[in-house]
Amino acid sequence: MNERLRQFLTIRDSRYEDLTRDNYKTVLYRDFSAGLVTAMTAIPMAMGFAMAMGLRPEQGIIAGAMACLVGRTFGGSKYQVYGPTAAFIPLIYGILQKYDHGFLVFASILAGVLLCALGLAGMGKIAKHVPNSVVVGFTVGIGISIAATNLYDVLGINAKGGGSLVTKLQGVWEHSDQLSLYALGIGLLTFGLTRYLLRLSIYIPAPLIAVAAGTMIAATAWGEKGLTLVRTKYGEIPTNFFVFTPPVLPEVTSQLVMDLMYAVVAIAFISGVESLLCSSMADRLAGNRKTPFNPDREFWGQGLVQIITPLINGFPCTGALARTATSIRAGAVTPLAGYFKFALKLGMALFLAKYLELVPMACIGGIMLWVSSNMINVKEIKHVWATGRFHAFLMTYTAVMVPMTDFLTGVLSALVLYFILRRFVEPVVKQLPAVAAPQTGEAAA
Repeated sequence: MNERLRQFLTIRDSRYEDLTRDNYKTVLYRDFSAGLVTAMTAIPMAMGFAMAMGLRPEQGIIAGAMACLVGRTFGGSKYQVYGPTAAFIPLIYGILQKYDHGFLVFASILAGVLLCALGLAGMGKIAKHVPNSVVVGFTVGIGISIAATNLYDVLGINAKGGGSLVTKLQGVWEHSDQLSLYALGIGLLTFGLTRYLLRLSIYIPAPLIAVAAGTMIAATAWGEKGLTLVRTKYGEIPTNFFVFTPPVLPEVTSQLVMDLMYAVVAIAFISGVESLLCSSMADRLAGNRKTPFNPDREFWGQGLVQIITPLINGFPCTGALARTATSIRAGAVTPLAGYFKFALKLGMALFLAKYLELVPMACIGGIMLWVSSNMINVKEIKHVWATGRFHAFLMTYTAVMVPMTDFLTGVLSALVLYFILRRFVEPVVKQLPAVAAPQTGEAAA
């Protein structure tokens, strides 16, 4: 364990093996380009994730930047991009409905300590035992939940939504008198333009362009149509991003202890499993033929992300599948791409802060609908479906239970079913291989 700790604290390691004296100029250029493309894509998405979680937009910006800085320093992957992900939205939103940000910080720190301990104990391999059918079902379920949550913004409804999928849909029906066709138009424009531009090229910062187009229309032609803006809902976006936010534990009760245990396990599970899936995908996508990602060090890095990022006015983050894919396709070679993304994202956000306040909430809703649509990967669903009835059932069960109940209930009950029934249903159950990586967008994360 001591040897593993020394290895984890070594910052310049095999992740930089592709950077040499002979190619450093080329590698630096490629990493800078990848960092720039990813940063421009990530700004509106980070704001959208934060607001969908019930937090402020600037918290998404600082969380994405800090997570990338910490994760790229201490994580186990050469290529992975860290930041806010869709999988955390229902969990964090649910936590913040009962407690404040200080409680979330406290729970995240405990989850980080747990992940660091698992990494030191060499337990990174445990995430590999989660069947792909449950992962795909979880991803689809989260996508459905996000789409339902952001219908309020896309439809122009000024009300507080939450709860299960049924509750969210009931809320839309109850407030249907507030429906705004102008907000719907802005949301659909943002969704469609983002999707179209990314089909042309991943080098286009599609979310940023789509949000800019929607904001311009809202400020000119539809300036008097009563569209809700980010500034209307959240006020000015401050530029003092680095704000220390201490952990807070409310009065201890049996209910609080149960909620805290739930939050810690859920944060650790999501960040651990998703980061390992993302790291594995990154090695395949980049054609890495040298040192593969280290799952134990990845747990260690994820632990530090969950400890440090929330303390700087952020929230739990993990490896972002599609932003990682975008970074690799844009030329990333070493972890330096993550450092460039960190600096460029904060720099651009500082410059754009006064303009980001003018973004219509319908634009943010459109971006989040695009995120949710990318999470439903038809190829992955067909792949699991073709594997057999058992895994098809697990996938469907998880996809339904996650939005109907909550993340932990849906996933853990699916895992219990898997480990109990597999020996009776399938004498030999093989780990399903992952299929194609997400094309672009925040497809799962």
